[in-house]
This record gives sequence, structure tokens and C-alpha cells, in this order.
Amino acid sequence: MALTEMQAIQGVSHFKWPRDTIGNLDAETAARMMAAAGDVAMVIDREGIIRDLAISNSDLPMEGFADVIERRWVDTVTVESRRKVEELLRDAAANRDGRWREINQQSPKGSIPFRYMAVDAGRDGRVIALGRDLRGVAVLQQRLLQAQQSMERDYIRLRQAESRYRVLFQIASEAVLIVDQATKKIVEANPAAGNLLAVPYESLAGQAFTKLFHPEARDTALTLLTDSTAAAQSEPVRVRIADGRNDFTASASLFRQDGATHVLIRLASLRNAAPLAEDDSKLKLLRVLNRIPDAFVVTDEALNIIDSNLSFLELTQLASAEAAKTQSLSRFIGRPGVDLTVLMANLREHGWARSFGTVIRTIYGAQEDVELSAVSVREGLESYFGFVIRPMKREQAIPAEQRRELPRTAEQLTQLVGRVSLREIVGETTDVIERMCIEAALNLTSNNRASAAEILGLSRQSLYSKLNRYGLGSTEQDNSSE
Repeated sequence: MALTEMQAIQGVSHFKWPRDTIGNLDAETAARMMAAAGDVAMVIDREGIIRDLAISNSDLPMEGFADVIERRWVDTVTVESRRKVEELLRDAAANRDGRWREINQQSPKGSIPFRYMAVDAGRDGRVIALGRDLRGVAVLQQRLLQAQQSMERDYIRLRQAESRYRVLFQIASEAVLIVDQATKKIVEANPAAGNLLAVPYESLAGQAFTKLFHPEARDTALTLLTDSTAAAQSEPVRVRIADGRNDFTASASLFRQDGATHVLIRLASLRNAAPLAEDDSKLKLLRVLNRIPDAFVVTDEALNIIDSNLSFLELTQLASAEAAKTQSLSRFIGRPGVDLTVLMANLREHGWARSFGTVIRTIYGAQEDVELSAVSVREGLESYFGFVIRPMKREQAIPAEQRRELPRTAEQLTQLVGRVSLREIVGETTDVIERMCIEAALNLTSNNRASAAEILGLSRQSLYSKLNRYGLGSTEQDNSSE
């Protein structure tokens, strides 16, 4: 077998006729080829000293890499890479087939990872070392490692959550069925459901949901699966099981899992369902709130939405109450950095706010003028906020084309405060209009000068100066009011 064939089998391939196909390259051509072959190319003498250097990566001179000339290569790398450098030079001097080695090159800003190969230059024992910058590869490897670790952590959390769900599902005293909405078949049942229905709970999986009930109650049971308003929890209904002996109450909650819609059915005997009658008035109140034309929303202290009615979903163009629960009210209400600061300050100080003018934004960015009333309710150590939001009357709202024009009446001007910064208003108005703006801001913030300064886009010192200028108050009065 020929030498070239043996080398090809071993994974190494050389030019077969280099003298005929390449010829004698001149020094300039060889230098350009070496420089193009890697990010860095070094010419090293038999003593291991770097005699010349070519850099094709523009970042390397900034790392102080050009200072390695006339230094021993082994002295320019990190300690753990010195042995690799010595092996590369020794193999090149012996004219062995080179192999790539990963070497960390020292620089004033830290070590730089490189992949080097050294080949014999064929003259006075000189060696040519070609290097490729691995920093980009190292960053990608680090990101891959972080992504893998993140996936492993998420998988562990998922497994732990599933284990907790399994334990709670099995030991729960309430009878629970999980039904596939598309097939109307039971996917899973807990032991309490088996005890309530007097059957082994394992046998319930795979059965048709409606077969559990008496023929007269099957239509009622089927509405639990088809009711599109069961996203939160449907109103309990009375059903009778197939043997006709016992009646139960059943309620449904809708959820999605793995791209499929499932219904969680909760069953309770009429004896255990007695408290439902006591809560009948609360259920009626909730149904009324869900249908009133004004938007209603409840949030926690951080303004994360806990519950909302249909009018709020229409006003914000959210798809469902479940989608609203993943949002913060600050995303939809108020001009950034202005309205909510004033509103929350009033809520925390007085416990309520009434007819507060602001704007509401939809999830698609559309904006509408509204007024809202809010109340703070404390339960234990936590506080909750309730908001009633209604669109502002059309005659009260400022037309869009007037918002950028000079107002002609004091009423138009006071409605511009908070929507346009004071600097833009004063640029085209007189001192009289500037005074009206300050008075409107003080009225809007209940004479709170700190909040007024924030609305007007002024520092406190600038506001105090203007208050003294127009005789609207003094610094001493401000300090006493605060």
C-alpha cells in the first residue's frame, strides 16, 4: 500500500505532487498564506524564540499580543500550557504530522484561549505556529453549559412539583376527577373520588365521564365540560350518580396541559356541600361584578392582578381572566412614572381614591382616557387593592389633535398637565399659563409639592422657586405640609 493511501486511512492527507502543483512559493506569498490560515501566525527559531508575528484578528493587538516578539514562546503562555508548547515544538522539529493543541496565551487582561498547530519551516530549525482565537467558542460553550444547567434545574423543579402534585392529589379528602374536554373521558381520579362513587379509583381512568351519572343528570354533567366560562371555576350543580341512590354537587375548572384542554371536576356529597348555600350571596355578588359595564380588577400590594371581570378584559383586549392573572396592572394603567405614583400614595395614606383621571393601555398599545376609583383592603398582614375603571366621557376627553397644540382655555390646559412636560408647554406660552399649570398640579396632588414637581418634570428646588415667584407658597409651607 502506498504511503499516501496509508495516511488517508489514518485520517491524514497531504498534497500528492506539491512541487508540480504549487512550485516554489516566494516569501511574500507564503507569509500571506500563513497569516490567512489563522488569527495569529508566529515564526519561531530553534531556541523557541518568537522572531516574527502576523495577526489577522484586529482584537488581538488590543490585548497586548503584539508584545510577544523576541520572547520565548513558552514564556508567553500560562503555566499549564507550557508542556503543550514544548511538545508542539519538539514534534515540529522532528517533522512529525502536527496536531492542534489548546493553549492559553497570556495577556495583560488575562489569558486568551487558542488552538495552535506547529509545522517545520524547513530552514535552520525554524517552526511556524498557526493559532486560532477560541474566545468565541469559549463563550458559546459557556452559554451551552449554562443552558444545560438551567434545563436540568427546571427539570428538577418540574419533577419536584409533579411529586408534590401527586402526593396532594392522592391524599386530598375532596373527590377530584380530571377529564379530557375533547374526548369526554376521565384521565385521572384520586382515591377520594373512588370512595365517593363506591368504585376502585384506578378503574375510573379511561371511562366516559357522562356514564358516571344517572341518565337524567347526564346533560347537566355534560355542561360542566362544555361551559367556556369554567376557566376559573363554574358554579356548583346538582347531579345524581348512575345507580340513582345519591346526589352530589359538581363544579368544574378549565386548564390546559401539553396543548390539550382538561377539566378538573370536584365532587362533593350534599352533606359536605352545605356551606355552598351559605356562600350563595357571595356567588351572586361575583356574578354581578363580572357583568357590570365598568371594569373591575383586584390586585395584591405589588399590583399583580388577582382577578378581573369581563369589562376589564374588553378594555385591555386580554383573551381571558387567566391571561390577566399573569400581568401587572401597572402595564395597563397610568402614564409611566406619574399616575400610579400619585394614586398609590393616596391609597396607602387614605385607603381610597375617587374619580382619578388617567389612561388605560391595551396589550396592543392602544390608549384611552379613563377615570377610576380605588380602595385598599387589609386582610391579615397583606393588603389588596380594588379598582373600578370606566372610560372618560367623550366631552371630557381632549381630542388627540389638540394635545400638541396650544390650549385656548384654562380647562384644556389643566387637562394637559401630566400628559405633556412643563418645558414643552412653557416654550409656547406665557408666565400666566405657567402659573395655571402649577396650580393644576397642586390640585391634582392635593397640594403635595413633591408629587407636583414629578408631574411637571421639575426638580423640587425649581418648583419652590416658581412657587415663590408667583406667590403660591413658600418652602417653609411645603416642609410643613410634607
